Amino acid sequence: MRIGELADRAGVSERSLRYYEEQGLLTPGRTPNGYRVYAESDVDVVRHVRMLLAAGLNTAFIKEVLPCMVDTGAGLAPGCPQLLPHLLGERERITAAIDGLATARALLDGVIAATPPDDTEYDEWVAQRAG
Repeated sequence: MRIGELADRAGVSERSLRYYEEQGLLTPGRTPNGYRVYAESDVDVVRHVRMLLAAGLNTAFIKEVLPCMVDTGAGLAPGCPQLLPHLLGERERITAAIDGLATARALLDGVIAATPPDDTEYDEWVAQRAG
């Protein structure tokens, strides 16, 4: 598939795909006239990259992790034991961030509950979120 189709299917910009290629996260083939050609599996690769970027991992670490994320049909491919300490560290960092966000949300919920509504916009906002 061409770059535009991959961008549409993966929900990213063509510019992002070019950046991922520059970082060594994607390796498209090339047609004789130089157009990029992507494999069907690249859709999943891009989704994995986006997920890992959103989790706060940098592209250099993602490049190391991607080979460990190859789906064999029976789960992820085994391997990459050298990354286990780093993966566990990233997991702890993400867990701490989630816990921090949950605490912040609870605090905000308390402030919201203690704040009396003074206009209809607030009532509409609450009604939208309630159902």
